[in-house]
Amino acid sequence: MTGKSTMITLNNGVQMPALGLGVFQSPPQETATAVTTALQHGYRLIDTAAVYGNEKEVGEGIVASGVDRGEVFVTTKLWLSDFGHDATLRAFDTSLSRLGLDYLDLYLLHFPYTSEFDSTRNAPR
Repeated sequence: MTGKSTMITLNNGVQMPALGLGVFQSPPQETATAVTTALQHGYRLIDTAAVYGNEKEVGEGIVASGVDRGEVFVTTKLWLSDFGHDATLRAFDTSLSRLGLDYLDLYLLHFPYTSEFDSTRNAPR
């Protein structure tokens, strides 16, 4: 990838790259290298999720890339079993710790779980 990715402005004014590397089904032993390589070739968005089991390696790849953390947009996702206010806060902290980061750029519900709508709706804001 050469040049810069088109940026998308989210509803809160935050800008995120339109193109990035997703690590779904990336084996942990290959993830750090994939992330490092992507960042060194111009990618600036990395998308992972707690359930993928490779957040630790995503963080390692970010560090190994040599790209400043402020230039990398990192998103991860909350899994269904962690819906609800207190569980969400714990899951967020766990993901942040696994990634070895001080902050996330975007934290998403992995997907809506309609039978647990009240827990989804009462997540922290």
